[in-house]
Amino acid sequence: MRAPTRQGVIEAARKVSEILPSTPLLPVSIGEARFWVKAECLQPVGAFKIRGAWHRLSALDETESGKGVVAVSSGNHAQGVAWAARRLGMTATIVMPQDAPPIKLARTKELGAEVVTYDRMTENREEIAEALAAEKGATYVHAFGDPWVIEGQGSAGIEILAQLEAQGEPSPTRILACCGGGGLTAGLALACPDARVVPVEPEGWDDVCRSIESGEIQSVGKNPPATACDALQTFATKPVNFAVLKARCEYGLRVTEAEVREAQRFAFSHLRLVLEPGGAVALAAALSGKAKLDGTTVIILSGGNVDPRQFCQAIWQA
Repeated sequence: MRAPTRQGVIEAARKVSEILPSTPLLPVSIGEARFWVKAECLQPVGAFKIRGAWHRLSALDETESGKGVVAVSSGNHAQGVAWAARRLGMTATIVMPQDAPPIKLARTKELGAEVVTYDRMTENREEIAEALAAEKGATYVHAFGDPWVIEGQGSAGIEILAQLEAQGEPSPTRILACCGGGGLTAGLALACPDARVVPVEPEGWDDVCRSIESGEIQSVGKNPPATACDALQTFATKPVNFAVLKARCEYGLRVTEAEVREAQRFAFSHLRLVLEPGGAVALAAALSGKAKLDGTTVIILSGGNVDPRQFCQAIWQA
């Protein structure tokens, strides 16, 4: 497998800009602290995953595209792949956990993808996907462990650089990224080499934090705790991601479920934005005081695919 590159990120940004407008970069102030938020929750599929999916699928040749794609996802990558496949005239099969949010399952199907479900805790989703890809002769589009996907996610960083420059602001010194497998974090690290990129994970699902701390890939282990952050339930990162993270990320941060809910409330009440739990963890790190906000700090609001009833219950939960 080739390594992702900054030039690849720049090319991905060019391709993404041809089909999608830049997502807003909004200034936020809390007391004396000032930072920026990148509203990836406003993408057509409600998450940044559309970037990597488009860069990957649009790179397939005619023979590959004719055989379709297979992907695994709890819902955001699923919708990104399904959206890109429909636009490019490909078939898409998505392996999704049985306990994925119903709204994500429904929207993936609405975009024309075939959905195959599995048990998150007892079955290996990658083995299922690889078997389906082999059976169909399709291309397996990994949710984070793919160089094209990493480069595509990094296109958000190229947009950030341009948007800050347009505002007369300096380049980011720190970027807080919601992190599952590390595709977005690695892409941002390639896109913004002068920024300190900090992955943020829910407590107990902190495989990337553990990996950075130990210097080698770690798993979340057996029986990880329940979390509302379904989009970030990744058991371990991949070598292609960790090669970038190990070189570029000094540390990661962990947040609690209560801190995530508070971030959802803040985004709704102060920014008029709806965030899913997994899309709010980076903001949670800032609001909880766990992340420094000096210099030019940018926080990625990575997704907003959440059931309305669950969202209302979460933001008003004591």
